[in-house]
Amino acid sequence: MNAVHIRSAERALSVGTWLIVSGAMLYSILTVTPLMAEHTPAEWDWTAPILPLVVDAAVVIVVKLDDVLARLGGHGGWWPVVLRWMTGLMTLALNTADSALNKDLVGVAVHSVAPLLLIVTAETGLAYRRAIAAAVAALAALEAVERAEREQTAWEREERARTAVREEREHSARLAREQREHEAHLAREQTEREAAARREEREHEQARERAEREQRERVEREREQRERDRERREREDANRAAKERRERADREHRERQEREERAARERAALLSGGPATDKLSEEDARAIVAAAHAEGLSVRSAAELCGWSVGWVSSRYAELRESVNGLPVAGR
Repeated sequence: MNAVHIRSAERALSVGTWLIVSGAMLYSILTVTPLMAEHTPAEWDWTAPILPLVVDAAVVIVVKLDDVLARLGGHGGWWPVVLRWMTGLMTLALNTADSALNKDLVGVAVHSVAPLLLIVTAETGLAYRRAIAAAVAALAALEAVERAEREQTAWEREERARTAVREEREHSARLAREQREHEAHLAREQTEREAAARREEREHEQARERAEREQRERVEREREQRERDRERREREDANRAAKERRERADREHRERQEREERAARERAALLSGGPATDKLSEEDARAIVAAAHAEGLSVRSAAELCGWSVGWVSSRYAELRESVNGLPVAGR
């Protein structure tokens, strides 16, 4: 049995069940409606079909919900069983009531066929649906197992293929890695040789630069030494020149002091004679006037010392002041 057969059986069961239910409902309505009309007031005759419709609607609900629960593998408990049997017995009672009241046994037997068939069909359909649901579940479980086995087989096949690919890839990667390592080893040796050559060249260059630097440093030291010697000689010459200038300045200062002292003594000697009684010679008078001017004496005092007039002494004072200020002397 496969899914196609199960779906075909479910369709046949569903169609047959609903044909029986529909037929039983129609037969029940046609049978029960006259009975209900006889036992209903005349003005309410139109309500006669309601009761068989309500009972048959309950039958439809039971059959449909049992179908759904059976498909889902569920169980509604005892209440669906009670409703199913209660609606079946009510349908049976309503269909056979008129014949039973008339004591027509054949009519009771004939009218009980449809209700009994409905009751048995409902129970049998439920049993069939549960059996089909169990078969579907078993078939689904079997298909799941087969699918799992197929998936496991496919997974193992894919895993073997992946393993083979991985091993091939690892082998290729190992070969490539070994090739890269060999190339890297060769490159490293070449790099080491080049580095050694560069190192030797660099050491040679460093040695040459060191020798040139030492030569430059030696030349620089000699130049600095010559510069220091030149600066030392210049300092010595400057110190000697400064010393000579100081000595010359000291000597000139001493000579100036000596001249000033000698001049001061000469002026003191000229001025120590006191007022002249007679008019001195012009040369002596000029010497006394010069001494008086140098000592800051007044014109009158100088005139008294030399015996000349105040006007003449004043003229000499003017000449002396002009000579001190650097102006040319006008003459005697």
